[in-house]
Amino acid sequence: MKKTNKKLLEEMLRVDHAGERGAIKIYEGQLLALKTFKQDENLKKQIEEMKEHEKEHYEFFDKEIQQRNIKPTKLLPLWDLLGVGLGFGTAMLGKKATMLCTASVEEVIGDHYKNQTYKLEEDEEKLKNKIIKFRDDELNHKDIAYEGGATKDGLYGILDKLIKTSSRIAIKISEKI
Repeated sequence: MKKTNKKLLEEMLRVDHAGERGAIKIYEGQLLALKTFKQDENLKKQIEEMKEHEKEHYEFFDKEIQQRNIKPTKLLPLWDLLGVGLGFGTAMLGKKATMLCTASVEEVIGDHYKNQTYKLEEDEEKLKNKIIKFRDDELNHKDIAYEGGATKDGLYGILDKLIKTSSRIAIKISEKI
């Protein structure tokens, strides 16, 4: 049986843990804006439902890094702050920006999870199946976001590129630090 490289596995779990926590923080920032300034009950409900999925994902990866004695990224406090800021800022820009934030992040994460499944060997079948399930959840969130008004038209295209680039940078950094 072929075994997954230990260093690669540590990097994968570290970044997945950070990413799911980051998603929760983005949604928390959006909910803060929606509860204090925007007062959009339908959008708030959608965000709360997606946040629940992210909590399930985060709890799984949190348990995995603890059981495998893997240290989380040292940058979690920074990612928390940036996630809340991104969420709050996009929600303050309106529903289209709020939904675009979800769509942009989930597109990056969908690709990220797909690439991870190719790297996992037979010894990590359970983990691979979880990542596939979580990827499906993330892609569902992306679809909900586009149905909810996400767009890349005009200046939203710049916001999309900014969010995706930032997400990819955070992934690379979190793998290593």
